[in-house]
Amino acid sequence: MFMIPLSGLKEGRYTYDFNIGDKFFEQFEESEIKEGNLYANIELEKKSSHFEIVFKITGSIKISCDRCLEMFLQPVECENRLLVKPGKNWDLDDPDILIIPADEHELDIRQYLYEFIHLAIPIKRIHPEDKDGKSTCNPDMLDKIKEHIINYDRENDPRWDELRKLMNNN
Repeated sequence: MFMIPLSGLKEGRYTYDFNIGDKFFEQFEESEIKEGNLYANIELEKKSSHFEIVFKITGSIKISCDRCLEMFLQPVECENRLLVKPGKNWDLDDPDILIIPADEHELDIRQYLYEFIHLAIPIKRIHPEDKDGKSTCNPDMLDKIKEHIINYDRENDPRWDELRKLMNNN
């Protein structure tokens, strides 16, 4: 289903479109993403010695908020490139260049789509703010977090005194 042909193509550009939904993520047991609605536009350019593939992925996925732990829709938009060269054996050592056996007729791009989507997720995954700049996280959870926050006063902590002396001496 997520295969692109490599044999029988003349030099030139080819475009392939794929819809990526929940069933796609079910194929990857370890995936933190279980739900999503994405669109992948794949542009393949066949040249005399290699293929250049551009992956453009847009849509949204459902992930857990790092702050309140509730699920929310995270927009995803990314563009990635992959160079595919024919060779004797599979070589996956370089993340940007894929060497495939010369007799391979098609390329399964599922793993690349999966990795590119995960790489497009921000490191800090929190609900977006509303139009007034306020958090859209679960308010009950935010209240519980506030109960456990300890206000730390660095100015009156004697453990920092020696460091202050060093800074003042320089």
